[in-house]
Amino acid sequence: MSFNLPTETIELPSKGLLYPEGHPLSNGTIEIKYMTAKEEDILTNQNYIQNGTVLDKLLKSLIITKFDYNDLVIGDKNAVMIAARILGYGAEYKFQYNGVEETVDLSEIDNRPLDESLYIKGQNEFSFKLPTSDNTITFKFLTQGDEVKINRELEGLKKLKKDESPELTTRLKYMITSINGDPEIKMIREFIDQAFLARDARAFREYILKIQPDVDLTFFPSTSNKSISLPIGINFFWPDANLG
Repeated sequence: MSFNLPTETIELPSKGLLYPEGHPLSNGTIEIKYMTAKEEDILTNQNYIQNGTVLDKLLKSLIITKFDYNDLVIGDKNAVMIAARILGYGAEYKFQYNGVEETVDLSEIDNRPLDESLYIKGQNEFSFKLPTSDNTITFKFLTQGDEVKINRELEGLKKLKKDESPELTTRLKYMITSINGDPEIKMIREFIDQAFLARDARAFREYILKIQPDVDLTFFPSTSNKSISLPIGINFFWPDANLG
């Protein structure tokens, strides 16, 4: 017996521009279903929670569109996460920030403006000239598959050097695809470890923030006139947890 379950079509921040022609997400949308008791079982699965896979298990269960989940660009994944929370538990999100309870209407969160002139349809590769060293790098936006590899590498490094946490440089090693036209992985890693100037790294991060497809999580706390990124706490998908 089949059951009719309501679904929603979500507009992706990337508008599908980063996916190759013919990819199910290249039209710029993704279809997800409303949360059911099955998904609540996923959210309360202690094994998933402890090994850090609970949200990915949840999103994979909710996505109707057929494609390799590892292809999903992180900014698009964030949009799916926000939509899933709204469909599952409503748009009102309450959390503690600096000792004050804040409330945000998640339905008012928009995708960041996208400068499509910087994109070539179907390609996930961009160029940036480092302002201080004058080196030119190419880079890509990370996907879910990249995140899995990064986390695996960081876990391995933590076992070798417990006091070090090279998360920033590790992410750069997966983002940058060439240095001055040279795509050799060994050379890229040596450049990041030994020659990537702090000024250039900061300029690169600012450029990424400017052009990366994502949802706009800008939030203005009631106790400050400065914006921060909306904190996604334990009660985002567990609104009854009473934790902030």
